[in-house]
This record gives sequence, C-alpha cells and structure tokens, in this order.
Amino acid sequence: MECPGSSQIEIGACVHETLGRVDAAVDAALGFAMTSAVELDRITGRSVAEPALTAGQAAWAGYRDAHCAFVGATYGGGSGTGIAIESCRIMLGRARVEDLLTYAR
Repeated sequence: MECPGSSQIEIGACVHETLGRVDAAVDAALGFAMTSAVELDRITGRSVAEPALTAGQAAWAGYRDAHCAFVGATYGGGSGTGIAIESCRIMLGRARVEDLLTYAR
C-alpha cells in the first residue's frame, strides 16, 4: 500500500501529500510539453500546437474533476470520500504526466 497507516487521518495525510507531488509533476510535464508546442508553432509558422495543448489540458482537468467527484459519490458521503477523491486525482495525474511527457521533446 502506498499510504499505509492505522487511521484514516494518517492515510489521508499521506494521500494529500502524494497528491501535492503529483500535481507538481503534472505542472512540470505540462511546462515541458508547452515548451515543445511553442517551439513547434514557431518552427512551422503556425499557431496550432500551443492552443491545442492549452485546450486539451483544460478539458483533462475538467474530466479529472468530474470523474473523481463521481468516484467520491460512490462512497455515499462516508468518511473515506476525501481519500477516494484524492486517490483518483493521483491516479489520473500520474497518467497525465506520462501522456504529456510523450509530447515533450
């Protein structure tokens, strides 16, 4: 288990810290991908890649928020809801980092 603990408070604190690191990794990967998109637009003389990445990131963030809200809703308002939502955001964030780094050159 990535966040072991004997209580939901301990597990929740670990999950929250992990989410902070994942969010920072998403921001860094987005920065690398954005640098590549801007460079591609400069080389090609077009303005396509940067706005597409910006739109894609906004759409991804909306999906992440809506999907993880659904995951939280499946807990029926129970005490594990927050942990479930943040765990969902961690999982999707890690996948987003991998995806963004594919386009960072």
